[in-house]
Amino acid sequence: MMASLSQLLFAVGTISLAVAFAAHVGHAVLLANGRRTLATLAPRPQPAYAGVVTGSFVTDRAVGRSGSTLAASASPLARVAFVGTVAAFGLLLGSLVLRATIVGRGPWGNLFEFSEAFATSILGGYLFLQGRYPIRSIGFIPAGVGLALLLYASSLPSEIEPLVPALQNAPLLTIHVGMAVLSYGIFATSFAAGVGYLLQGRNDRFSWLPSHKVLDEVAYRAVIIGFPIFATMIILGSWWASIAWSRYWGWDPKETAALVTWLTYAVYLHARNQRSWAGRPAALLLVVGFGMVLVTYSGSLWFNGLHAYSGL
Repeated sequence: MMASLSQLLFAVGTISLAVAFAAHVGHAVLLANGRRTLATLAPRPQPAYAGVVTGSFVTDRAVGRSGSTLAASASPLARVAFVGTVAAFGLLLGSLVLRATIVGRGPWGNLFEFSEAFATSILGGYLFLQGRYPIRSIGFIPAGVGLALLLYASSLPSEIEPLVPALQNAPLLTIHVGMAVLSYGIFATSFAAGVGYLLQGRNDRFSWLPSHKVLDEVAYRAVIIGFPIFATMIILGSWWASIAWSRYWGWDPKETAALVTWLTYAVYLHARNQRSWAGRPAALLLVVGFGMVLVTYSGSLWFNGLHAYSGL
């Protein structure tokens, strides 16, 4: 009964995200055509701390407001896009919770579960950051990636099967793979911001996109959050490998891809603070980094290795 309900929530969540994705695309198109509400063009009221509080807090809040009035503008589809995304996130999260209750571990023991969790994490990361920054006009990118993952997951076997012996470590499976899911989802929003930056450029070519400063800030914040989670995931994976396979590191394709992904984001964090690499080169690294995330996610499907039997 619970398994059937979990599948139903997954199906309804996928449909909800499809509607939200279409609304996100329509919202972006309407903004690009200049159909904005006049209310959002009015000057924003100053916060209560203006003129009293200074420092990095004020700077960060100002970046979220400056140069992005048009990008934050509403369209008739803006609310549909937001509500649809929130509904999809809630439905998919409910599906995962039910599945976790059934299996007694994190609901990511096979590629179907992992893909659903990956998509849910993308939506969660996007919703968190769009609550702080006016990035709804690029919401079609994370929503589109999440929808693609859900459609792929719907083609995979969803039956609950016993785990192979190497994976029968519920605490490590829950934490290690859970951290991978969480960091992947956060990196997806940095990817969306990086793509937006490449389109926008330093001269802010498009009024309907967030300013390049906002996009750079969103990307940086996302990586700052996701990077230590991803690093911890690698460390826990090495510990688990020593338990399951009697070695900490064996250059398995999945392990190698994860290491390259970590190095890519480490280079990004360094490059962003270098004048010669800041801006477009750093944004390109975000695109490469998320490309490596996708390779890490799917690499065991293409290369033989110790991770291949689990699909993770």
